Amino acid sequence: MSTANPQPLWQPDPQRIAQARITRFQAWAAEHHGAPAEGGYPALHRWSVDELDTFWKAVTEWFDVRFSTPYARVLGERTMPGAQWFPGATLNYAEHALRAAADRADEPALLHVDETHEPRPVSWTALRRQVGSLAAELRALGVQPGDRVSGYLPNIPQAVVALLATAAVGAVWTSCAPDFGARSVLDRFQQVEPVVLFTVDGYRYGGKEHDRRDVVAELRRELPTLRAVVHIPLLGTEPPEGALEWAALTAGDTEPVFEQVPFDHPLWVLYSSGTTGLPKAIVQSQGGILVEHLKQLGLHCDLGPEERFFWYTSTGWMMWNFLVSGLLTGTTVVLYDGSPGYPDTGAQWRVAERTGATLYGTSAAYVMACRKAGVHPARDYDLSRVKCVATTGSPLPPDGFRWLHDEVREDLWIASVSGGTDVCSCFAGAVPTLPVYTGELQAPGLGTDLQSWDPSGKPVVDEVGELVVTRPMPSMPIHFWNDPDGSRYHDSYFDTYPGVWRHGDWITVTSRGTVIIHGRSDSTLNRQGVRMGSADIYEVVERLPEIKESLVIGIEQPDGGYWMPLFVHLAPGAVLDEALLDRIKQAIREQLSPRHIPDEIIEVPGVPHTLTGKRIEVPVKRLLQGTPLEKAVNPGSIDDLALLGFYEELARKRA
Repeated sequence: MSTANPQPLWQPDPQRIAQARITRFQAWAAEHHGAPAEGGYPALHRWSVDELDTFWKAVTEWFDVRFSTPYARVLGERTMPGAQWFPGATLNYAEHALRAAADRADEPALLHVDETHEPRPVSWTALRRQVGSLAAELRALGVQPGDRVSGYLPNIPQAVVALLATAAVGAVWTSCAPDFGARSVLDRFQQVEPVVLFTVDGYRYGGKEHDRRDVVAELRRELPTLRAVVHIPLLGTEPPEGALEWAALTAGDTEPVFEQVPFDHPLWVLYSSGTTGLPKAIVQSQGGILVEHLKQLGLHCDLGPEERFFWYTSTGWMMWNFLVSGLLTGTTVVLYDGSPGYPDTGAQWRVAERTGATLYGTSAAYVMACRKAGVHPARDYDLSRVKCVATTGSPLPPDGFRWLHDEVREDLWIASVSGGTDVCSCFAGAVPTLPVYTGELQAPGLGTDLQSWDPSGKPVVDEVGELVVTRPMPSMPIHFWNDPDGSRYHDSYFDTYPGVWRHGDWITVTSRGTVIIHGRSDSTLNRQGVRMGSADIYEVVERLPEIKESLVIGIEQPDGGYWMPLFVHLAPGAVLDEALLDRIKQAIREQLSPRHIPDEIIEVPGVPHTLTGKRIEVPVKRLLQGTPLEKAVNPGSIDDLALLGFYEELARKRA
C-alpha cells in the first residue's frame, strides 16, 4: 500500500475552515489555555495529548459543562485501566442533553421518520416535558440511582425519552433492538438485572409488521428483577396484563429533576458483539460520555443548533447512543426506524433529503450497495443541505470515497470514522478543517493518543501495526458488569502492551497524519510474514459484479502451514466457473499482492454477520479449526445461524 503523497480528494475552502467550530475553539484555547495558535489541526492535536489535563479542562469550559460540585483536578489516577477523571465533580448527562430547550422551545429536537419517509417533529419543549414526566414516574416506581433500566425498542422518540429519563434519575440505561431474538436479549439483560423494561409490541421493517409480543412475554418470564414493564403500542395492540402504558407515564407536565451524580457514575451499558461467549457488558460514565461526545460532535462533527444530524442505526448499536448525544450540541437529531433499503436502495438518501440532514451518517456497506445498485443520489434527491457524509461499521473502500465524491457532490466532506463500542466514540475520523484523501481517515481525534505499534511495542509510521491508545480517554469503560476484579476488562485491552489500550485493529498511521484501517488484527491474514487486513481483500473482490459478498479466513495449520480460503456469496445468476475464479485471483494478484491469493475459492449460500451487521471472521475461523459450533460462537449474536452449518460441515469434511 503506497503512502506516497497523493492529491487530496477534497479540501475545505478557507471560509469553511474559518467558520468551523474547531477553528474557533483553537483560537480560544490559545488565548486562555496556551494551545498553539498556529500550525492548524496537527499542532492542536499534539497539544491535546501532551497537555491532556489542560485540553479536557478547556473542553468543559468551551462547552459550558455544568458541574454542580467542582472537581479537585482533571485527572486523578492516570493509569490504564483505572484512570480517574474529574474526581469530586458532580453533574448530569440528561440535563446537558435538554439544555437547548431554553432557547429553542418550539423547534424540533427530534425528527422521527419511518418507512413512509414522512418526518414527524418532537419539539424541545415536548421532549423536556416527557422526560420530566417519565423521570418522576420512574422515581415513583422506586427506581434509584444505579438501578438498571432496559429498553427493547426500535429507533423511535420513546427510546430517547426513556434513555434521558433514566439518566435524569441517575439510573443506568441499556437497550437492544427488537430484531434481536429473546436469547440474544437475555444474554445481555440478564447480566445487568434491570428493574424496568420498556418494550414495543412489534416493529415495521421492509414493509412488513413484525409482532414481538411472544418475545416480550419471554423476557418478562426470564428477567425476575423486573418491577415494571412499560408497553409502547407501535402496532396498536392493547398492553399485556400487568404492563404500564407509555402514554400514561408521559402525560404529566413536570419540570425534570436531574440527579447530580459523580463524574464516573454509570450512564449506560453497551455490549460487545458477543460472537464468542457472552457479550461483554461495557459500562461508561455520565461525565466521560458527556465530555467525549461534546468534543466529538461539537468539534469533530462541527454540530451546533442549526444542524440536523442523521445516522442510520438501531438501538442495539453504539451509534444510536452517539446519535442521541447530538442533543448535547443543541442539534436536531433524526431518528429513522426502518429498513436501510426500503422501498428501494436509495431510501437513506430520501430520508436525508426529507429531513434536511446536514451531517448524514451511514455504513460503508450501504455506500457500496448503492454503488453496486447504480443509485444516483445527487441526480434523484436534493442533498444541498448535506455538508458531510460519514461512514462507519467497517472501512470505507477507496471506491466508496470516489463514488460519494462523484455521485453526491464534488465539494463534499467525506468522513470515514473508526472507533468502537468500547469507548462509544471515534479514535480517528472527521476533522472539518483537513483535506480528505481517498481511502483514509482524516486524523486521530483530539485528546486521543492514537499510535500504530509493531509487536515489540515500537510506534511505526507508514507501515501496518496494532491500533493502540497510550493515554486515557474519558469515555473508556469504567468497568465491565460482573467483572469484580477487573480481569476481563484488563484482558480485553491491556494484556498485550501493559498500561496501553490495544484495540484489535490493524492500522497504518501515515507520515501525513492520516489513518488507514485494515480490519481486525485478530482475524488478520499473515502470509509468509506479510500481514494484510481482510478489508483489503473484500474491497478488491467485491468490485467484481458477480460477487455479492465475501469472507476470507487465514488459518494456521498444525503442521506449520497456512490455509487461506476465500468464501464468495454470488450475485443472482452468477456462476463460479473457471473464468470467474481466474478473475478473482487476477484481481487480488494485481491490486493487492500475489502472496494473498487464496488457497481455495469456495461458493457459499451466504456470509454470516453479527446482529449489528459485521462479518464474523473469528468464529468461522474457529469452526474451521475444529471448534464445535456451540463453543465457537454465541448463537444469539448471529443474524442467520443456519449459515454456520455450511462452515461446520466444511470443517468436518476437511478433518
